[in-house]
Order: sequence, then structure tokens, then C-alpha cells
Amino acid sequence: MVKNWHVDDVMTTAVVTVAETVPYRTVVDLLIRNRLSAVPVVDDFQRVTGVVSEADLLRKIEYAGQEQPRMFEGRRRRGERLKANALTAADLMSSPAVTVLTGTSIPAAARLMDRERVKRLPVTDDLGRLVGIVSRSDLLKVHLRPDDDIHRDVLHNVVRVHMTDAPEQVQADVREGIVTLHGRVDRWSTADIAGRLTHQIAGVVDVVDELTYDYDDREILGTGVTHGVG
Repeated sequence: MVKNWHVDDVMTTAVVTVAETVPYRTVVDLLIRNRLSAVPVVDDFQRVTGVVSEADLLRKIEYAGQEQPRMFEGRRRRGERLKANALTAADLMSSPAVTVLTGTSIPAAARLMDRERVKRLPVTDDLGRLVGIVSRSDLLKVHLRPDDDIHRDVLHNVVRVHMTDAPEQVQADVREGIVTLHGRVDRWSTADIAGRLTHQIAGVVDVVDELTYDYDDREILGTGVTHGVG
């Protein structure tokens, strides 16, 4: 079975956090000193209540000396002006925080980051307690897996598991994360499954499918008009 990598495999567990009562200047100092762009806000039980980012902190500079929020001002602009007057993390933070549960797959985390337009995600347990944090660069670590590790996964988790009739007839070459499958299998659907499962292996950049087959079963499976047998 193909192992799906999760945020737990790449997240940072030593997370810099702040309490809701931490002053503005302290949050600024923490971000600069630790070279961070955001920090989770947690309560006494380590539950994530929000996130303070550089953008939140910059409101104080952006709206310095300007009027207080106006009655009919848009919600977003009004919120920004309020943050300009914030003195603690509780007033600065964006809440609720965009988080992921431990065990979330890397593709799911990447989609959430893209949809919510965030650069990092606090990782929590079932009770909302912080267990780590994952950034965009963390998610990319999966593509730093050695070719030998990827090759081993292809053989053990794809070829030997799903091509039990004649696994020795299928070979895999891996270079810079690109997997080339070649050899001969019994039918088109077997080759198709091999390609799909190989794509799911952590670190695979692309799959070049050079497999040939004895029988084209696409018409039987209802996947379209058959083509020539490889």
C-alpha cells in the first residue's frame, strides 16, 4: 500500500507561541528575533485561538495618526483600523486561526493554504491543542526525498503489491524524482493503476509511463474507445 505523507512528517514541533496577553512590542521582538512572519496565539491549555502575522502588526504603521474607525466603514477596513490600536496579541490576532489536524495529508494541507491564502498552518490535535506548525517550504520537503527511497517505494508498494502475476517484468528508473516505468503487464488497467499509484508516492515529480500490455480492457471497463495494444 502506498504510504501517504502527512503534515506530521514535515512539520516543525518546536513552535514559538504567544499568549493572548502578550504586548505588541513583545510580539514584534519575537518575530524579528526568530525570523518568523507569524506566530500562533495559544491559551493556557495550548489551544490555538488565533495567529498574529506581520501584516497584523503593520496596521499600527499603516494607520498611524489616522481617525478611529468610522460607523459605515467596511468590515475589513474597520478591522484593520482596530488592529492599528491593538496593544496585545488578543487584539492583534486573526481569529479563528486556519489550522489543520494532525494526520492531514500534504496535498490537503497545500490545497488549504492556497484556498485560504496563508503561508503556514498550525497543526492541532483533536482537542485543538498545538502540536506543530507547517509552512509552504515544509510541504516542499517531500520533493527532497532521495531517488533511491522513491525507487524502493515504487518496487515495494506498487510493483510487488499490484503486479503479483509477474513483478519481475516491470522495472522502474528514478532520476531527480521523475519515475520511468517500463516493461510489460497483462492489461491496460494494470498499467494505468501502476501509473496512478506511482504518482501518489511522496517525492515523485512526474511519471513517464512506458509500460506495454497484452490486452486493452478499456472498452470493458467503460473508460473509452480502445486503442492499439502496446
